[in-house]
Amino acid sequence: MKALFLRTSFFSTALLFLMGCGVSNSQQTEDDWVAMFNGEDLSGWTTKIHHYEVGDNHGDTFRAEDEMIKVRYDQYEGQFNERFSHLYYNQPFSDFHLTMQYRFVGEQHPGAPDYTMKNSGIMFHSQDPKTMLKEQDWPISVEMQFLAGIEEGKERPTGNMCSPGTDVVYEGKIDPRHCINSSSDTYFGDQWVTAELIVLHDSLITHIVNGKTVLQYTKPQIGGGVVNGFDPNIKVDGKPLREGLIALQSEGQPIDFRNIKIRNLRGCTDPKAKNYKAHFMTSDLESCIY
Repeated sequence: MKALFLRTSFFSTALLFLMGCGVSNSQQTEDDWVAMFNGEDLSGWTTKIHHYEVGDNHGDTFRAEDEMIKVRYDQYEGQFNERFSHLYYNQPFSDFHLTMQYRFVGEQHPGAPDYTMKNSGIMFHSQDPKTMLKEQDWPISVEMQFLAGIEEGKERPTGNMCSPGTDVVYEGKIDPRHCINSSSDTYFGDQWVTAELIVLHDSLITHIVNGKTVLQYTKPQIGGGVVNGFDPNIKVDGKPLREGLIALQSEGQPIDFRNIKIRNLRGCTDPKAKNYKAHFMTSDLESCIY
């Protein structure tokens, strides 16, 4: 695991250098970075909210405002009632580098579980929401969890890994914990935090917070618990997760997302080819053009 950590730390540094030392800069558009959010509407995204059908953005939970994707509950009636929600980007990815910024704002909606206070995240290698049942609470996926500090002097790291309906290998073995804490600092208030994911299919996963590598693990796969109300034909425990959808999370705490960008890391790695890219980390020699 130490060798993997060093290898990916090198790649992370190299990628940041290639991008001008800061992938969160919204002006950086070269080197194959693609904006996932157009800044105006939710085109290209699909909503799934617990208790509702796919595509029903109940209460305008996810909204495009001020060049951000905002999560809000001001149109909800009554208690939260476990209306856990996810906004899915419609294109699947396998090998990618994703970067975004988030900040927690406002107050938790009444009735939301205590653990959801200043808690959100981004899911990846997720099942398609079209395969989720109406009463399924969470997507089978892997989560880069976002947390903010609540009590001064008490650490609450962000960039953790949580595993709804999945397992990962951490420090050489499948870890039984639902969430694995990162080594990040604790961030308080409504400050913007930059989160990055480097995902290599079902191999190495790296979490980066404000430019610092804070967690690494391998071999994401279907398994574990936490997810309820799923189609048993979808949850095939032990199946490697090599690709899937990416989704922003809503679970009772208002949050803003901005500067959401992604770069494909799979492609031609032969420098002699016309379509060679220095940032490709997974080789697909069949795609090479000479």
